[in-house]
Parts: sequence; structure tokens; C-alpha cells
Amino acid sequence: VERVADHSAEENQKLREEAEAYNQRLYESGEGLHNLTEAEEKEYNSLLNITEDGIMGYIDIPKINVQLPIYHGTDEAVLEIAVGHIPGSSLPVGGPNTHTVISGHRGLPSAKLFTDIDQLREGDTFTLNILDETLTYEVDQIRTVLPNELQDLTIQEGQDYCTLVTCTPYGINTHRLLVRGHRIPNAADDVHIVADAVQISPLMVAPAIAAVILLILMLWLFLSTRSKRKRPEHTARLVGKDVQEGKNR
Repeated sequence: VERVADHSAEENQKLREEAEAYNQRLYESGEGLHNLTEAEEKEYNSLLNITEDGIMGYIDIPKINVQLPIYHGTDEAVLEIAVGHIPGSSLPVGGPNTHTVISGHRGLPSAKLFTDIDQLREGDTFTLNILDETLTYEVDQIRTVLPNELQDLTIQEGQDYCTLVTCTPYGINTHRLLVRGHRIPNAADDVHIVADAVQISPLMVAPAIAAVILLILMLWLFLSTRSKRKRPEHTARLVGKDVQEGKNR
């Protein structure tokens, strides 16, 4: 995550614009999910290669306490340790006419991964942390399909979708579980605003501050007057002399 944060705003913007241009071409082609040619694969792997080791960003699913890196592609080496972006689907930068598809394993002894995404329900949310931006998606559709049924993964005009894919039933893996979310505004917690419950009006604070200042002034005047009454005049002169000598030092 730190390496992602090291990018400048200008670098992030360039990476984002390249990904958005790719997504627009993908939408206009109407091809949907397909096996990439060698040239297409080379371009794909060069985009959003944020850390130069294949990581696009990170996914966070609060309900099931999952935070994982998102890699390019779904090679077995990737899916053993993380989740993979399915080539031929939109790159995860959001925007109209996009549908990002992310795949993860279930039930691996070495990692939890997408084991618990069957616990997600409509209305639950998950986020993609890409470059310097957080994209929030709300689950709106959950379906179980055969591996060759891809119609639910196509780009739909004007929509901003992200679908999480894993094998099901658990341990049998004859079908695919598709958990789709549509883009929504980020939660208020991400804005870091002060809650209404702890906001205090300046008009309420001002009188209290004034009272404290007045009390300090009265106390200072009282102590100053009392001190002058007790000290002989020559003592006051000596103290003044010592203070002046201290300043000169």
C-alpha cells in the first residue's frame, strides 16, 4: 500500500486516464469477456501496474473482514495468495459503461480469500482502493450460474458495476457465484468530518473564553497590588535591577 501511495498526483492521473481510455475502447468494441491476443495481453499488463509487480489495487469487504491485493489476471499463482482481475473486463477505475470482474478462490487451507462471500447480501458494501481513490460498491444482485454463462458479466450502458466471482458449491465447484455491486458515493466516514454531536457553535464558546481571560486578569491585578504593598521600595528597585541585568546577559 505504501508503494501505491508514493505516486504523485500527476502520475496517478496519468495512470487513471490510460485505464479510462482502455475501458472506453473495450465498451465500444462490444466484445465483452474474451481471450486476449498477445498484443492485447501486453497492453493489459502495462495498465494500472501500480507497483510494477502486477498489483492494481486492493479490495476491502468489511462484512467478512477481507482485505486483499488485486492482481492482473487469474493465473493460479495469483489466486493462491490474492484475487485477480479478469482480463477482458473493465479496469477497476469506475465510471459509466464499466463492469469490473474480480475472481478469487474459496476454501484454500493457506488463505481465506473469497471463502465467505456467500455471506454477502443485497445492500452490503465493498470498496476498491485504486491509485489515490476509493470506489464503493453496494451489492444489488447475487446469482449462481454455470461457468460458461457470462451474460451477467457484460458491460451495461451507463452503469458502473463490479462483480466478485468464486466457485460454488463449496468444495464441489460446479458453478460460479456472482456477487454484483453498483457504484455508490463513499461513506461519510471516508470524508473525515466532525459529527454533529461534537460540533460546538463559536457563539457558545466565546463567553466562556472571555470569562477565563477576565478571571486571569483579576487574579494578576490582585497579586500585583498585594506584592507592591509588602515590598519595600528599595527591594523593588533591586529586583528591577536584577531583571535588567538578566536581560543584558
